[in-house]
Amino acid sequence: EDGAWDIVSASPIPYFPDRSQTPREMTRADMDEVVADYVRATERAVVAGFDLLEIHMAHGYLLASFISPLTNERDDEYGGELAARMRFPLEVFDACRSVWPDRLPMAARVSAVDWAPGGMMPEDTVEVARLLAAHDCDVVDVSSGQTVPHQRPRYGRLFQTPFADRIRHEVDIATMSVGNISSWMDVNTIVAAGRADLCLIARAHLFDPYWTRHAAYMLDHPLPWPDQYKSVERYTPRFEFHFGGE
Repeated sequence: EDGAWDIVSASPIPYFPDRSQTPREMTRADMDEVVADYVRATERAVVAGFDLLEIHMAHGYLLASFISPLTNERDDEYGGELAARMRFPLEVFDACRSVWPDRLPMAARVSAVDWAPGGMMPEDTVEVARLLAAHDCDVVDVSSGQTVPHQRPRYGRLFQTPFADRIRHEVDIATMSVGNISSWMDVNTIVAAGRADLCLIARAHLFDPYWTRHAAYMLDHPLPWPDQYKSVERYTPRFEFHFGGE
């Protein structure tokens, strides 16, 4: 740890007890500094012309460390019951919301379940979503896990969609579904069934950077190409796409 950056968290709990640097428990002064940093980042996002702002409260990162009881052992007003553990993340959200244009949506990403004993459960995250909705959050991006190394997630196709589905219907807030969504048929099924309002595609886009264009082509809604790619409009694929269905 010699020469390492000073790191902070809700509580002084290292990720890997045998080899990770131990963070320092955040003070009120630390919190004020972090809130100011988030506000500056939000103001830059406005200037840059972004249409959506998302506050990351998942995967064991700083704000998530306050939310999960596995990473928050504080005995002050920022620890204990869920409402208290949400206090600082909501302070950050409110501060960003105050400088983000009212006409533009603002989201929060959450870990619906920690996949570890004593951690966040789906019913807890429903309450997190209720709190976010009460603070003018427009959409909840529902992921899971990555809070502690001893997690035991149940991976599978669309494995996190049920969490987005539950929050959407119990809290009446828009949700994003993410996690092992690979085909446009998956996306259409999730949205058409009302399980989520948006789907996020990550690894599928890494595998195929033109995933969205190929999906649109398969659905007979080809997207316009930039001028540099205009010749593609005269190209007829001589193979079939099978990543999105028959």
